[in-house]
Amino acid sequence: MSFQTIEPAQARLNRSELAVPGSNIQMIEKAAKSDADVIFLDMEDAVAPADKEQARKNIIESLNGLDWGSKTMSIRINGLDTHYMYRDIVDVVEQAGSRLDLIMIPKVGSAADVYAIDMMVTQIEDAKGYKKRIGFEHIIETALGMQNVHEIASASKRNESLHFGVADYAASTRARTTNIGGVNPDYSVLTDPKEDNSREVHWGDMWHYAISRMVVAARANGLRPVDGPFGDFSDPEGYIAAAKRAAVLGCEGKWAIHPSQIALANTVMSPSNAEVEKANRILIAMKVAASEGKGAVSLDGRLIDYASIRQAEVLVAKANQIATN
Repeated sequence: MSFQTIEPAQARLNRSELAVPGSNIQMIEKAAKSDADVIFLDMEDAVAPADKEQARKNIIESLNGLDWGSKTMSIRINGLDTHYMYRDIVDVVEQAGSRLDLIMIPKVGSAADVYAIDMMVTQIEDAKGYKKRIGFEHIIETALGMQNVHEIASASKRNESLHFGVADYAASTRARTTNIGGVNPDYSVLTDPKEDNSREVHWGDMWHYAISRMVVAARANGLRPVDGPFGDFSDPEGYIAAAKRAAVLGCEGKWAIHPSQIALANTVMSPSNAEVEKANRILIAMKVAASEGKGAVSLDGRLIDYASIRQAEVLVAKANQIATN
């Protein structure tokens, strides 16, 4: 292990993150009763320019007036390149900062972007006398943001999570797709011809590299990596497959752009009973091995060692976090 230790961000359950337009009061009220771990009230892409001001007011009233229970509450502000951003921060943090846990920064491109928001939020918190520090979520959704993802991840002590914004990332990189997430038949490999000259097509995940790179940056800085939206909410099987791929790569959660996706995310991003049982068996087996002076042991015909302990501890810790939520 490196001599440099990684300080983890505040522990939060982040399996599902529900996107809710700030301009829609009915959707906000329904979100408060949902099973989402995290909710972000949106002032950016889901809100038309003419509705920005009203959305901001709706969010302030909803944060202060609705019962959100134990949910983690976030707001997605407008981009730093817009004239809406500063008022999003000033109005919402000043008037509803006590119920706000996180601020989601869209299209973050550099560490300087994070510094600018950090400075504003710090001054407001100091002026208002808030005791709780608001955390940051960053959407990596541009080529510039992906280029600077490691610097962004370490730019502020407020940082808690990185999110992959697939649609804007596709536009920024000129990717040949109009879908929001999911796979593309053109991103595939063709097998060599068989004896009958037939060939098989194997589809790939065109977002594999981008998500993997974001996960590394997040984990190297103690942050939560979260996969972003899956646009076709009429395709639960496709959503589950995308969520599983993200989970395998190390993501802790996935966005839900429709209430029907919340349960899917919560299920996929939670360890199964079988996984938790196996993890506990690994911990027991390694404890016995340690008492016998062994650094490795066989379990179910497979080698397990101290690295196995760390893997098992992650699963057990996640299960305990879910159980106590």
